[in-house]
Amino acid sequence: MYPDIHFFLKQVFGIDIPVLSLLKTFGFMVSMAFLAGSYVIYLELKRKEADGLVGFTLEEVTKGKPLQIKDLAIQALIGGLLGYKFFGMFADWALAAPDPMSYLFSPQGNIWLGIVGALLGGFIYYRDVQRDAAKGLRTVQLKTWPHSRVGDVAMVAAIGGFAGAKIFNALETWNEFIRDPLGSLFSSSGLTFYGGLILATFLLWRFSRSIKLDFRHLCDAAAPALLLAYGIGRLGCQVSGDGDWGIFNSAYATNPQGQVVKASLPFDSVKIQYREHLQRHFEPGTEISHKAVEAPSFLPTWLFAYNYPHNVNRVGIPMPNCEGEYCAVLPMPVFPTPVYEFFAGVFLFLLLWAIRKRFTLPLSLFSLYLIVNGMERFLVEKIRVNYQYDWGWLHPTQAEIIAVGMILTGIILWFSRKTIHDRIQGNS
Repeated sequence: MYPDIHFFLKQVFGIDIPVLSLLKTFGFMVSMAFLAGSYVIYLELKRKEADGLVGFTLEEVTKGKPLQIKDLAIQALIGGLLGYKFFGMFADWALAAPDPMSYLFSPQGNIWLGIVGALLGGFIYYRDVQRDAAKGLRTVQLKTWPHSRVGDVAMVAAIGGFAGAKIFNALETWNEFIRDPLGSLFSSSGLTFYGGLILATFLLWRFSRSIKLDFRHLCDAAAPALLLAYGIGRLGCQVSGDGDWGIFNSAYATNPQGQVVKASLPFDSVKIQYREHLQRHFEPGTEISHKAVEAPSFLPTWLFAYNYPHNVNRVGIPMPNCEGEYCAVLPMPVFPTPVYEFFAGVFLFLLLWAIRKRFTLPLSLFSLYLIVNGMERFLVEKIRVNYQYDWGWLHPTQAEIIAVGMILTGIILWFSRKTIHDRIQGNS
């Protein structure tokens, strides 16, 4: 596992740049997921524009306005916050490195860098306004195509995605949230993808209306992108070892050297041996789920049983001959479900990308996305560790509930998409 970029460079290449410990591998992979997803949406919107499915908007903009003190103050404030928090984080990297997200949401920062940022932000804005004002007051018409708004789409999705992921994770891990609400909400760990998807979808619907973009076409353009981004994000979970793994594979064990080997003891005996570890991570009375599955000889063992050495959450037992802050390894190997979801996400992306041009009716591709992604997540939940609700004879996880909801919504959309299209066409 490589919990941060500093750890990765040092372990693989022997390069020691401690300040890079601020850059967590999970956050890096999430950034790559957003970039990849945004590029796919960009390509799809351009294709839809070329096919005449979506058009541009004309907007009249007045340029050359005189300087407004209020706007100058806002730009200076933004620059100040950027200097105080973001660059301050790099200046105080040793303090911020254990949990950069908590640092960003704390009162801590660098006041001098904040002052420099405020002055610089205000100066750049003042210079640009003065240059534009020198050309005189004028009104121009701007033609805006949807593909040029992908950056805005990504920003709205990022804000809604992060907020929704934290809120739904709090609902999923309610006991931990109650113990430390602020710490849970503002930590860099603990994200529920489908919570992010739900809130981001709502915000993007509002945003698409504001830019006069048919939300149905945005949904179809985003369908393959969401699968690709999801797969890349899950790869980040695997690389960092953020706790998003599966149930125990009792066919294997972790030996004293921290290596995965075939189990020599029954699982009940192993549970007794590591009862202190289990008590820290499972509520009293919780059934410890496990399956015994041996890897076929033609496949690597880690595809079926992995113990996440050096994981970013420091979960497990101490690793032998290890120094530093990331020296934990799981005492019992688990199914590496992020790997499975990475492959599933990439495969489903390629599938939707290959068939996307066959559909002209809006919401067709998005309906398929909801169905296949819901099925994928429902199946993988069978070997994942998640909180289960007690509904009498049913004990679903939050992800299973949302997955079933996605499948049903996708089926309903598929059979009603023509009716929706005809009604919208009739009202236009």
